[in-house]
Amino acid sequence: MISTWSTAAGRTLRSVRGASAPVTSGLIALCCLVFALGPASGLVPGHGSGDALLAAQRAYFRHWGVVPAELFAGPAGAALTPATALFVHGSWVHLLGNMLFLFVFGAMTEERMGRVEFTLFYVGCGYLALLGYAAANAASTQSLVGASGAISAVLGAFLFLFPRARVTSLLPFLFFLPLRFPAWVVLPLWAAMQWLAAEQASDGPGVAYLAHLVGFGLGFGYAWVRYGRTTRVKPAPAPVTEGEKQP
Repeated sequence: MISTWSTAAGRTLRSVRGASAPVTSGLIALCCLVFALGPASGLVPGHGSGDALLAAQRAYFRHWGVVPAELFAGPAGAALTPATALFVHGSWVHLLGNMLFLFVFGAMTEERMGRVEFTLFYVGCGYLALLGYAAANAASTQSLVGASGAISAVLGAFLFLFPRARVTSLLPFLFFLPLRFPAWVVLPLWAAMQWLAAEQASDGPGVAYLAHLVGFGLGFGYAWVRYGRTTRVKPAPAPVTEGEKQP
């Protein structure tokens, strides 16, 4: 799961409020539906309770998630798990944190890329991010699930495409005061935090920070190659709200 230490909003998001982003909305809806029907949500009585529910969750994650040891030495069907794992989440916090980032950064990125390209970009980078994590932890038997590798790729592409977009950040060491910074400040800082966390992480249960880094690098690299020779989009100023002046 992507750490929700910052959230983007503000003028750049409001300026495209009317823009069509059906793929982003569809991905969010699909992830929410899959989670609601799965055992991790606790909403379906058929999954049982107590130990039975925990066993159902482990079996569910193992079936649909990425198990590195099985991905490279298991059945051929395991090759599909980096794709299916993108739509499976381990908890409500995991789901909501990822969907928040996808909602904020996905719409503008989709608008710039187009629906088909954005869909292929999201799934392809997400697949490769989980594959990269699995390759680095090939002996691990822990299940890996979540859309954070793909969403990290969206963040990387957003950084290249909209480096001056204003991002409202909630910083814990500043008592979660909302502060506004350009994306070129916030997103590299986020990536640096993932790097530091990855250096201290093990292959046991927890957050797959390496998948975040791989996805972020893939997303930024793709946008650089694909759009490097074109003019990057500059966010349009939002209408002045009461008590706020235009810069």
